[in-house]
Amino acid sequence: MAAALDELRTRLAEVSDLSRAAGVLGWDQRVTMPPRGTESRAEQLSTIGRIAHERFTDDEIGRLLDAAEPEVESLPYDSDGRSLVRVTRRDWEKARRVPSELRAEMTLQAARGHHAWVEARRTSDFASFLPYLRTNVELKRRYVECFEWSDSPYTPLLDDYEPGMVTSEVQEVFATLRPALTELVAAAPEVDASFLSGDFAPEAQRAFAERILATMGFEEGSWRLDPTAHPFCTSFSNRDVRLTTRYQPDDLESIWSTLHEAGHGLYAHGIADSLLRSPLGAAPSLGVNESQSRTWENLVGRSRSFWEHWYEPLQETFPRLRDVDLDRFVRAINRAEPGLIRVDADETTYSLHIILRFELEQEIVEGTVALEDLPEIWSARMREFLGIDVPDDARGVLQDVHWSGGGIGYFPTYALGNVISLQIWDVVRQALPDLDAQLEAGDLEPLSGWLRDNLYSLGRKLTPKETIERLTGSPTIDPAPYLAYLGDKVASLESRSPSGIRQEPSATA
Repeated sequence: MAAALDELRTRLAEVSDLSRAAGVLGWDQRVTMPPRGTESRAEQLSTIGRIAHERFTDDEIGRLLDAAEPEVESLPYDSDGRSLVRVTRRDWEKARRVPSELRAEMTLQAARGHHAWVEARRTSDFASFLPYLRTNVELKRRYVECFEWSDSPYTPLLDDYEPGMVTSEVQEVFATLRPALTELVAAAPEVDASFLSGDFAPEAQRAFAERILATMGFEEGSWRLDPTAHPFCTSFSNRDVRLTTRYQPDDLESIWSTLHEAGHGLYAHGIADSLLRSPLGAAPSLGVNESQSRTWENLVGRSRSFWEHWYEPLQETFPRLRDVDLDRFVRAINRAEPGLIRVDADETTYSLHIILRFELEQEIVEGTVALEDLPEIWSARMREFLGIDVPDDARGVLQDVHWSGGGIGYFPTYALGNVISLQIWDVVRQALPDLDAQLEAGDLEPLSGWLRDNLYSLGRKLTPKETIERLTGSPTIDPAPYLAYLGDKVASLESRSPSGIRQEPSATA
């Protein structure tokens, strides 16, 4: 009998339950909690975080790992048992470097910072948020000191979201992306999208989004959708998925925001039952996870095939679009046009927003920029990267929620996800040769089913690079398919015959 492995699973399940309980409190904080509950919620989250950290880093976990290794050594590399021991070992060794008091303080200040950010963003007042940002940055620097790194103090923070990746690897990918994207943006023609601005009732937007969500492969009763200040997805099991979005009464961006979060949600929903309540019950990295939110938002949600089915229902929901034909609509939603807001950015400009943040975060961690100068630095870089003038803090340095919770190291995963999405998408199109016809018929379940069986169900059993290699044949994060896809898209805008998804996949390395 695998006695040590069974006991290890029991202890890890308790830690998972604590973390999921904290997740429920975090979801409530961002969706339904009254503002004056901030301080007590921060203390609750800090207490749960400290207890979970202490339980996970306990010496007994190490003893059980040692005892379980002989029990699993004859199992296949990607078996649940052997993967659990291997992945838990890495997480445990990393977590033990961080004092429980520091972990609890980081959680406490993240909760306080989130509330401060919501108010500062509402009033466009960076100065009111600065003390909370300064505290979070100081805590992150203390956290970095718990680790060793070879190339940059940013690497331990990146590793929290992209296990095993170092800063120089991201720099290499982004060094390829930035000049190519800048060139594509310069070459992109102007596209009339004026009809996408106007009166779009939020209630109708929500009803339309929920119609789509019901067809994507979620089991009935396993998800819900709520409004929030900054869209996100969280889950407390593979049958309790919480999606959030943001409705603006004068545009339709909530459609793609909702599809984006649904991509995260489908990943969580597809985790194998056997991996739940363990360190394996999640995606291998945020970059791999993000590849799926970008897949559903863009490769599906901006494709002509998708809208062959959904455009008529959209016109019925918003009669103002009845005079806009499908060609004009698809061309407009695929335009390449620099803008202020990352979450509303088109595919071609989106990764430029990310590269800006990635470079700035490294400077913040290294202390080479003064935090009080961030609004001015942000504005200058927006002009440099995208040729955009920033009118205020709310649409500048305060637009993203991440720094309010100490989420430094998170941003590069978005652009990495863009790149990975095309590598996987090429494989998907080979596996599902009838995909276009399925999308045109409104049948999304063959796609979500294939991704569940071949990707989502794996959870964290493999490293990010091993996961990519399992699907594509190569562990390398290769920008070539992504750039080829965007090149095709920009060219199609010029020719006025848009195609949301390529008919032929490009070669993968």
